Amino acid sequence: MWFEGGQMPLARRLPKRGFTNIFRKTQRIVNVGSLSIFGDGATVDVAALEGKGLIRRNRDQVKLLGEGDSPKNLTVKVQHVSAGARRKIEEAGGSVEIIA
Repeated sequence: MWFEGGQMPLARRLPKRGFTNIFRKTQRIVNVGSLSIFGDGATVDVAALEGKGLIRRNRDQVKLLGEGDSPKNLTVKVQHVSAGARRKIEEAGGSVEIIA
């Protein structure tokens, strides 16, 4: 079955490329502007983001980026926050918590 009649087998003719890092951690990106679907004064965590369809799986880490305008008085609980996103949320009267 694997013998190809004297020529080099296909598995040995094809080059090997790269490797897969089994320890890689994936991050889901969410922008501040997309948090407007929660409205003012809401508490936003990973489960709430998944419930609204902004992320697919809540086992991945979430990073909040600062594109767009923040709703007022949000409480955001995610793993990673950019400096611009933190500034926009705090200027709108909200707070940011970093969870592990």
